[in-house]
Amino acid sequence: MKALLVKYKLVIKFILTFLSVYLMLSLGYKFYLQFSDGSLYYPDYITHLVAVQCQDLLQVLGCQVDMIPHPNEPSIKVLLNGSYISRIIEGCNAFSVIILFVSFIAAFASDFKTTSIYMLLGSVLIYVVNLIRIVIINLGLYYYPEYEAVLHEVIFPVIIYGMMFLLWVFWVNRFSKIKRVNA
Repeated sequence: MKALLVKYKLVIKFILTFLSVYLMLSLGYKFYLQFSDGSLYYPDYITHLVAVQCQDLLQVLGCQVDMIPHPNEPSIKVLLNGSYISRIIEGCNAFSVIILFVSFIAAFASDFKTTSIYMLLGSVLIYVVNLIRIVIINLGLYYYPEYEAVLHEVIFPVIIYGMMFLLWVFWVNRFSKIKRVNA
């Protein structure tokens, strides 16, 4: 048993670090959502901010956009040029994706400064790409509503998770101390 622990020390460390960081951040986010009552920012601050920023981007593109609180669920209705197009829910704010990203980077940590900077820049990149993704999906749904399933369930998850995967691969190959130990 001891030989197995020694042999797979790096794998065990990765799994324990990943799970620890993921659980800690997920619980923190769960508490944040639990205590967000939506009275000031509906449905919660992060989702509200994503909706406002998407509205700004769509307006820059020349669209008339209204973001209104959904009366029956904690989401924001997107009206594009007067037509109801979609809703932005908590799951659209990319925070869960960012938690997954940060947990993986922490599990393959390098020095503190490099790891922290990469986590911050990667999180910002994921957030910005997510905003662009929401803008494009709303334009796609407005102009091509018949492709709703393909746009929402295939193309756009591939974009956000594909980019996160590429960031992970880049991290492991470029900065991770595990790569240097095994090189």
